[in-house]
Amino acid sequence: MSESKDYLYPQKWLSKASTGDRVAYELRMRIISGLIESGTILSENKLAADFEVSRSPIREALRTLASENIIRLEKMGAVVIGLSEKEIEEIYDVRLLIETFVFERLIKMDTTNLTLELSKTLEMMKVAIKYNDADEFSYQDVMFHEAIIRSIGHSYIAMIWNNLKPVMEGLILLSMRMRFIEKYDDFTRIVKNHELYIDAIRAKDRKLMIKSLHDNFDDVQGTVEDLWRSQQMLSKGVESHDD
Repeated sequence: MSESKDYLYPQKWLSKASTGDRVAYELRMRIISGLIESGTILSENKLAADFEVSRSPIREALRTLASENIIRLEKMGAVVIGLSEKEIEEIYDVRLLIETFVFERLIKMDTTNLTLELSKTLEMMKVAIKYNDADEFSYQDVMFHEAIIRSIGHSYIAMIWNNLKPVMEGLILLSMRMRFIEKYDDFTRIVKNHELYIDAIRAKDRKLMIKSLHDNFDDVQGTVEDLWRSQQMLSKGVESHDD
């Protein structure tokens, strides 16, 4: 794949990814963002030309996206399904279920190392806010929650998270990029929510854990609105580029 400023997915995150994975990450972002609209038919030949790769990694990428139900493979090509508002809410429902389960396990565990790791990650998030780096903030945000989920050593919970992560990561990236532009002051609240997570884990306080979860996940509608505004901004950018 050639280097391009038009890529939506941060290329620096893909240094160890296969060509097929690199294509999948970028196509996923374009679909989630609405840059590639629902109902669009994706041609292997055209995608291979656009990404300057052979058809083999394109097929690999399309199989990955089909397994995530954001495209459907048909004889005439891959049909884009995209994500509905309901499906976005369902993704956050699954995250809430996972993290609620994990918190219950953490009550019975030594969380000293975990809270230390989370505190370090939160400091990196604050640095990203200071330097207005939405992508780095998004990366650290995902790592924060992943550290919590992986800390209990539950292989099947980890499997669910791994399946959920690529689409979730795309949603977070698009949402945070929009918030850095339009809702920068909201990051004070977001940081406090993550501090509450750490306090809840350290104190092993169920009530505090429930509050921290709901403070974080009750903002799903805000994420949907950020995504919608991101789609509007990207579509205007495409129109300007076409002009």
